[in-house]
Amino acid sequence: MKKFIKVISIIIVICFVFVIFITRDGEVITPIGEGVVSLDIGDFEAFPLPDYALNMINSDYKSYFVEVEPGIKVHVLDVGKGLPVFLMHGNPTSGFLYRKVVDNLPLDKVRVIMPTSVGLGFSSKVPASQHTLDNHIRWINETLNQLQITEVVYAGQDWGGPIGMGALALSPDVLKGAVILNTGFNAPVVGEFILEVVFSIFERLGGVQGDPTSWSEDVVEIYGRPVYESGNAKAPLALMRMVTDGPDHPSTPALRMIERYVEELDIPAEIVWGMKDPILAKTLPIMKDNFPEAPVTETSAGHFLQEEVPTEIAEALVRVINKVTNK
Repeated sequence: MKKFIKVISIIIVICFVFVIFITRDGEVITPIGEGVVSLDIGDFEAFPLPDYALNMINSDYKSYFVEVEPGIKVHVLDVGKGLPVFLMHGNPTSGFLYRKVVDNLPLDKVRVIMPTSVGLGFSSKVPASQHTLDNHIRWINETLNQLQITEVVYAGQDWGGPIGMGALALSPDVLKGAVILNTGFNAPVVGEFILEVVFSIFERLGGVQGDPTSWSEDVVEIYGRPVYESGNAKAPLALMRMVTDGPDHPSTPALRMIERYVEELDIPAEIVWGMKDPILAKTLPIMKDNFPEAPVTETSAGHFLQEEVPTEIAEALVRVINKVTNK
């Protein structure tokens, strides 16, 4: 009996420590760059990418920080010249999610801007309690403001939908065209993912792909390594908790604001959807209601369709860009 009690006591202590570990709020971690990146509008703090990230893109990319609040920096990938194209990723990825799409865009005619949400990739990390939809919208809007973006074609997926569209809603005259990927703008949206906190979420996301092999080891590394090596890996779970489960959820007011903005849009738009997405495939009819005139490309991709069907996404972007520039 004494041995049994001892074992139970050890289990209780381990469980208590584990709960404390996964529920602690975390702290602000501010990345430090080196040198400057000079843009037409001024200088920004350069961020030299580690080799494993450099290997995913070419030398034409600029990598820099935009400090949106003291100590809170948004990492930006920037490539090309011309009409700004703003590409917003979701959870738990980063701006690198669009690298294959960029390979198929006319970079002599467009400038592609790929911010990474705070908490993910090489951007600053913040306490879990600071991960709110309002904060993320404000941080990305401030990024666009500091880059002096006055017109843009936009694409967004997963949380890059509400965060990106929400940022544009705060500057309502900027958006000129859009390509909508697997995401949602309506409240309440789909229920929360189940996260297996014992294991790396990054390694398990091949299961939401149409082709699981598209979630390769180098893909796991580019999204997961900057988060885990930062010392604050709170963002993936905190972003999941931002998903609404009813009208009283803290994200609901911001989503209602985004809904109203989307309802008033009169822009060229297309929808590209991954029909093997176990999370959002079935919500395509809702997105069609948001953009009833938009052509729809249904693909065999899963949730992170940028990894599987980048050509289809790029082709949709080019069609929208042509409509915007030919007006």
